[in-house]
Amino acid sequence: MSVLVCITGRNNEKLMAKLQDALPDVELKLWPHCANLESVEFVLAWKAPQELWHNLPNLKVVQSFGAGVDGIPMSILPSGTVVARIVDPQLSDDMAEYVLSHALAHKLRHQNYCAEQAIKNWKPRRARKGVTAGVLGLGELGKAVAQRLSNNGFAVRGWSRSAKQLDNIACYSGEAQLASFASGLDYLVCLLPLTDSTHGVLNRQLFQYVSNDCLLINVARGQHLNEQDLIDALNEQELGGAVLDVFTTEPLPETHVFWSHPKVTVTPHIAAVTNLDTVVAQIADNIRACITGTPIKNGVDVTQGY
Repeated sequence: MSVLVCITGRNNEKLMAKLQDALPDVELKLWPHCANLESVEFVLAWKAPQELWHNLPNLKVVQSFGAGVDGIPMSILPSGTVVARIVDPQLSDDMAEYVLSHALAHKLRHQNYCAEQAIKNWKPRRARKGVTAGVLGLGELGKAVAQRLSNNGFAVRGWSRSAKQLDNIACYSGEAQLASFASGLDYLVCLLPLTDSTHGVLNRQLFQYVSNDCLLINVARGQHLNEQDLIDALNEQELGGAVLDVFTTEPLPETHVFWSHPKVTVTPHIAAVTNLDTVVAQIADNIRACITGTPIKNGVDVTQGY
């Protein structure tokens, strides 16, 4: 059995070295330097080219290099292929801290004071009163964010496709409850998996339900957001601001309006950065499981896409 590492857009030397140290007896190949794709049974993937998947007749396991699996075309994988994702407890803590810090900064008007400082204007104001926060997506990251917000004085709602129950979180589910979930929100956080049904879910229709001072925080995928709808909502005072860590095109083009919009905060996809040692340990465990025929950890529902 051979393992193919197909992670594009980054230098993989350190990753390959750590994997080989962890798996000295396993044949590791780095895309595109793989002459015999028929021997590949395990693929470690991130932003893999579409043409790869049609050339893996003996594929058994696809391991995402991240927490998301939206870049893996599950519908065209060989029947029975297992898809797994990374689960890193530190990711949850980092994500919760990122969201909480931006929510508090909005509540305390930090962006306003930065603008006032630039023009040397002394203008004290009270903190914003709204404390109702909604988290779209109640997976591991979403639950961690919802709990952190709740622990810090926010009244938290959560929304997911299927019904869930969480302590101190008002849980909503399904399309029928989306409007009720969003009604009057002061903070809207997106941590949904990216699927056909969630593509473009952050749109003008959803924005009409939240408060006019609502802060949108998107830390899921850029494709969840209808960018023009956001710009229009901000310009027409239908939203109070936006914190964006993910974008349809990354890096964000220099000419993009988000860079200079006074109500938008841009961060370069750093809300939660995976620890390489943690990742390697999980990947190595799943490669060994593939070799021995034992269960793969952190598998996803291929039919659901997450």
